[in-house]
Amino acid sequence: MNIKIINGLARAKEEFDGRSHISLEKDRANNSADICSPEQSVKQILDSVRKFGDKALYEYRRSLDGINSQLLEIDTIAITNAYKQIDPGLVDALKLSAKRIEEYHQATLPKSWFNNSTGLGEKAIPLDRAGVYTPGGTASYPSSVLMTAIPARVAGVREVILCTPSASPAVLAAAAIANVDRVFNIGGAQAIAAMSYGTETIPQVDIVCGPGNIYVTLAKKMVFGDVAVDGLYGPTEMVLIADDTADPIHCSADLLAQAEHDPLASPILVTNSIDLIRKVKVQLLKQIENLERKDTISTSLDHRGRLILVDDIEEAIQLANFISPEHVCLSINDPWSWADKIRNAGGLFMGRYSPEVVGDYVAGPSHVMPTGGTARFSSALGVHQFIRRMPIINLKPSGFNQIGKAVSIIARSEGLTAHANAIEIRMRPTEAGE
Repeated sequence: MNIKIINGLARAKEEFDGRSHISLEKDRANNSADICSPEQSVKQILDSVRKFGDKALYEYRRSLDGINSQLLEIDTIAITNAYKQIDPGLVDALKLSAKRIEEYHQATLPKSWFNNSTGLGEKAIPLDRAGVYTPGGTASYPSSVLMTAIPARVAGVREVILCTPSASPAVLAAAAIANVDRVFNIGGAQAIAAMSYGTETIPQVDIVCGPGNIYVTLAKKMVFGDVAVDGLYGPTEMVLIADDTADPIHCSADLLAQAEHDPLASPILVTNSIDLIRKVKVQLLKQIENLERKDTISTSLDHRGRLILVDDIEEAIQLANFISPEHVCLSINDPWSWADKIRNAGGLFMGRYSPEVVGDYVAGPSHVMPTGGTARFSSALGVHQFIRRMPIINLKPSGFNQIGKAVSIIARSEGLTAHANAIEIRMRPTEAGE
């Protein structure tokens, strides 16, 4: 393991300027032996599923996943039986997580409103059907089921369906806890296509949400406009801002946990303490020896890990806002005094007892958060992605008269005389017998 040390804010900014999650994901995809580019492969999959429906899904499952006869939909009995196949302690933990996720998102629900004096208001309308995607591959992610399906349910979505290549008992139990309506054992770009366009078995949805690999991300990018998508997610990122009050053992554990996700994960420490950097380096080497995913962690730390020395916490926060990462963690004295200065982050984790790991599982907010600098303009997954807002305009005569002349003037300035006429005709005195 050889994690890179960077000295100074200017050099750190040069290091991160221009990085994006899409380019990083392409790096990984282009290392494969595929003849087609990821974009070409995904486009072909989308076209095929749109044209041939279930037939294409079964063919892709056979050719890509080696599954020949299993039905696309997992029946309710299998989902119910999943409870019996996992440890009761895991069931309790998932239920605690679900409860906290539900409570958090209930507190964020927008409300419909109307102001009689202005004649203006807004209706908050839940989407009819949401499609959530949970990745599989080398691991099972029941937490992702909870983090995507529960916000949709809280928002009032009528039907929630789940597509996942992992039909593990833990994932199915999480689907039951999250009150998912239907579960389909299908993954990759073909799952995104099926939910976006509908097939004989899988219904068309209004929004597709959830994280995935390069093929899932590109599929979501290509179907946007036919359906809504929550965001385009790349490898996970954490900027841990620490000062000399931080515990190097804790800091190292947090960096290792972040690196464990993916070889392209970005575990970044930014501090004004060279002593902390030295101690963290020692701890990283010590703690990694006892971890099961040591190879993944080592690759992440070597390629994407950084230990950055800056002059002060002000510079550390300036760098964090510049990077705009998925997670920003403040392991500093009096973190609340600095919280308002953090503007660009998917989620903000404050203090020693709020490590990023609690956000992955049980804290409450969804762990589906913007990556690759998109925290500059987007937010973590929440109820707002599952709710449409419809303005209401119901003016009284007095309200109309207050704004009518202004509407007419602006319309005529734009050369839209029919617009102006539609206003002016209402402003003329009504003649007798008219």
